[in-house]
This record gives sequence, C-alpha cells and structure tokens, in this order.
Amino acid sequence: MNISDKTRKSLEKIGFTSYEIRTYSALLKENGRTASDLSQKSGVPYSKIYEILGTLEDKEWISSDDSRPTKYFAKSPNTGLEYTKQKFELEFKENQSVILNELIPLYEKSGTSEKPDIWVLTGIMNIGIKILEMMELCKNEVMIALPEAGEHLVKQAIPKLRLLHDKGVKITILISDKMDLQHLKPILRIAEIKIKKELFGGGIICDKRYVIIVFGKIGESDEYVAIWADHIGLAGFAREYFEYLLKDSNEIK
Repeated sequence: MNISDKTRKSLEKIGFTSYEIRTYSALLKENGRTASDLSQKSGVPYSKIYEILGTLEDKEWISSDDSRPTKYFAKSPNTGLEYTKQKFELEFKENQSVILNELIPLYEKSGTSEKPDIWVLTGIMNIGIKILEMMELCKNEVMIALPEAGEHLVKQAIPKLRLLHDKGVKITILISDKMDLQHLKPILRIAEIKIKKELFGGGIICDKRYVIIVFGKIGESDEYVAIWADHIGLAGFAREYFEYLLKDSNEIK
C-alpha cells in the first residue's frame, strides 16, 4: 500500500524530503532491509541512501542494528511524531528567545504600541448580534461559555452552530447549572456540552484570535455588558481560563 498524497504532503510540512518519505515508506512495507535493498525498493540513489538513513535515524523515525551489512527498521509513527514535535517546540523557544531579545528593545524604542480593536457591547441583543458576526470568522474551533441568561443566545446561535459543525469546526460549550437544559437539545449532537456550578459571566473564543467576554450586569444597570476584541493575547488568556473551567465540569450526553 502506497502512502497517500494527503499524508505525503503532511510529512513534507513537518520537514520530510521526498527521499525520506520514499525510504520510510519502503521500510513500512518490509522492515529489516539493508541500505542496498532500500535504494532499490525506494528508488533513492545509492549515493544518497546512507545520508537519508542517517537523517531518519537522527529524527527518530528509524533504527538500525549491528549486523553486517547493517539492517534498518521503521519505528512507530507515534514515536517519530512525538520526537519531531518536541524538536520543533524546542527550536521555536530558542528562536523566540533570540528574536525577542533583539526586537523587543527596538519595538519599545520606536515608541509605537499595539492598538487592538476593542469594542464595548451593551444589551443582550447587541451582544448576540456580535457573537453571530464573529462566528462567521470561525474556521477551526469555537469555545462558548454561557451564563444563566444564555437561553436567548442559544436560540439565536443554533443555525450558525449547525453550519460550523458541517464545516468541521470543533464546538465546545460550557453552561451554568442553572440554565434550562431543554434549550440545548437541538445542539447536543453537534457540540461537546459541559455543565459547571457557579458559572459567572460567559463569552466566546474563536480560533484563538477573536473573543467576546460577557461580564453580566454591572452596577445598577439591567443591561448585560461585554467586550469584543481582535487580540491574540487576550484570546489566548481567555482560552486558558476556559480550559481551566472545563477541568471542573461535567459532560452532558
């Protein structure tokens, strides 16, 4: 069985060359091959095969024994991917440190500052409209926390949630234990829904980029107040807090 084009492209995206893919694929078909065998089976030139095998060993995707001639063995893709992931993360942190150490002082010296787009929203209707607008931008993931007064928002959002589900967007909803579960029946099959006691406020996070935070009623006002922001940092902080709340919640099935 040959590796599909889809998998081949994914391997290329994580750093595999065409020769490396062909060599690893040949080992998956029959483990314990010599370099000469692999060159013939994979179509990788013999002048290149030892270099390719050495690179794959460094990447922890294959191993070799002490026989003469040396035989090579494919490791589990799980092992290879985990090593590749750890290496990427380490390299990213090292590069991040170098970049920030030099560029942050230059940025601060320039006197410029970030000016994220932030809106203050008042009224449950206006908040609902902005949530629906933001959902149009979601491509991968949407996380929603609904306060006690979230029934109205659920009714408004059902068509959008179904559309997102059909597009393959992952939907996670956290609700207050005081909310009427009847309103959630239409979306039980398209979203992961969890319930939490004493859920104050709420909000929505879209693709780790866009965020609406609902604070509830402030002061003597009867209107709900929220903020909308197009700010990666704020969305990231909100997502971490959302995941923290999920740890102490119960799933609804």
